[in-house]
Amino acid sequence: MKALLLLGLVLLSVTIQGKVYERCELAKTLKAKGMDGYHGISLANWMCLAKAESNYNTHATNYNPGDKSTDYGIFQINSHYWCNDGKTPKAVNACGISCKALLQDDISQAVACAKRIVKDPGGIKAWVGWKKHCRNKDLKPYIHGCGV
Repeated sequence: MKALLLLGLVLLSVTIQGKVYERCELAKTLKAKGMDGYHGISLANWMCLAKAESNYNTHATNYNPGDKSTDYGIFQINSHYWCNDGKTPKAVNACGISCKALLQDDISQAVACAKRIVKDPGGIKAWVGWKKHCRNKDLKPYIHGCGV
């Protein structure tokens, strides 16, 4: 009985953690979803952004007390502007999706929303993690050896 309970807890923790991509697995997934060169942004930039924002974790969240918003998913997409979490005051929901959709192991909706974000004038600079960790850096290591 204890073994069954322990197994249940382990499976629950895996469900709660979401998918954490391996570096090359994510690079191949993003390339397949058309991110390499999308709106002039290299695959290496997308990879660095995802590493800086979520450590490649689809289930990452980060609460921002200043505007009472939350960042969701592998790209840490913010609920104030881009998705609807039902609790962020004066949310815009420019991607027209539920924030829960950004926490799925299948990152298709997160990719679609990220593509929408970079079409805005700020482009990839909308992400603080990219500005702090990726801008003006050698990003080749993010895709090196991945065959992409």
